[in-house]
Amino acid sequence: MKKTVTSNRTAFAGIFSAIVASLCCIAPVLALLSGTTGIASTFSWVEPYRPILIGITVCILGFAWYQKLKPRSEDIDCACDDDKPKFIQSKTFLFLVTIFACTMLAFPYYSHMFYPNSNTGKQVVYVSESNVVELTYSVEGMTCTGCEAHIENEINKLEGILEVNANYETSKAFIKYDNSLVTADEIESAIRKTGYKLIE
Repeated sequence: MKKTVTSNRTAFAGIFSAIVASLCCIAPVLALLSGTTGIASTFSWVEPYRPILIGITVCILGFAWYQKLKPRSEDIDCACDDDKPKFIQSKTFLFLVTIFACTMLAFPYYSHMFYPNSNTGKQVVYVSESNVVELTYSVEGMTCTGCEAHIENEINKLEGILEVNANYETSKAFIKYDNSLVTADEIESAIRKTGYKLIE
């Protein structure tokens, strides 16, 4: 009985560490869904610790599986060991926990899917070439494709935006816009509204 309690605790610890490992990418999606986009970059400080947290998650879940699959001793501690284990103490539950933890660990790789496609619904606009301006901003706090999509989504809400490409690997955001419809200050304000910092 003690073994199942231990494996349950380690399973829940595995879920917790998996969620914390991807918190930097989960926060922007939660911010988008709740409409509070300014908190998106709150957990970007977790990103450097992500490999360590992934390792902790793997170790915890590995230990939980070891506890679950370890051969039982012949000694029966109490009569309750003969009972069929509850679902929460079963291998099926631990399997589901493992799948959930893996899904959370992989979240940064598919988080951009939660954002609307920035190119859909955009009308083709003819702009005088003299009004077209291209800017590149250095943005601090982007850690995954979800962060890129968050910034692109917010900037695309402005009228006059022709093209936006954010890249978390280079910490850059490239914007092409019509300066007769939108200003650089409005674009900078939109980036700051997401919670990410502009590097001067």
